[in-house]
Amino acid sequence: MAHFPASDGRPAWRVSVLTLFPDMFPGPLGVSLVGQALAAGLWSLTTLQIRDFGLGKHRQVDDTPAGGGAGMVLRADVLGPALDAARSGNSDAPLIYLSPRGRPLTQDLAKSLAAGPGAILLAGRFEGIDERVIAGRALQEVSIGDYVLSGGELAAMVLIDTCVRLLPGVLGAADSLASESFESGLLEYPQYTRPREWEGKSIPDVLLSGDHKAIEAWRRAESLRVTAERRPDLLVKKAAP
Repeated sequence: MAHFPASDGRPAWRVSVLTLFPDMFPGPLGVSLVGQALAAGLWSLTTLQIRDFGLGKHRQVDDTPAGGGAGMVLRADVLGPALDAARSGNSDAPLIYLSPRGRPLTQDLAKSLAAGPGAILLAGRFEGIDERVIAGRALQEVSIGDYVLSGGELAAMVLIDTCVRLLPGVLGAADSLASESFESGLLEYPQYTRPREWEGKSIPDVLLSGDHKAIEAWRRAESLRVTAERRPDLLVKKAAP
């Protein structure tokens, strides 16, 4: 078990990751604003090596699929005790299994998780995990997209980053979060900065006008345009009663 900076007495969002490759953490979570927040104790990270709960001399964690088939499946009698150990340190946190068949990770889900005590994340490998663990420990399955990774570790990092940046004090300016993609149900409008002209292209005049109402109207129109071009499904969802 490995621990990364925990709170110095202040409430902290606590996350535990069960994995066969704990050396992958904190990885990208240890740099930039999320890493600074980790060092400051705004959130804490614990990794648990699944193999520590393995069976026999060789710490076996998997076996062949019942009914036959390729690959290996992580055993229920290994994952059950591992999840119980993780839960003992954060009993109120939801148990989440990163799985391509899970509910999509959305901004609304991230906001809900960030508002809670943290999360316990199971990063699977091989062909998946014994279904009885999902039912027996009431695991929530969450997917970061319609594709398959080699394991759940990268997906866990994505979920953690998405949540941590929403915690108070991590990003600093709360208004920067309000204008991001998905916060209004639309994609974010285009952004510009100096120089005023670059390779023959200029910053739109309205953004330099100082007319805040006109700027707001332009940004709203651009959000609608970009969303219609790239994610029309979001407009359908937004229009639904």
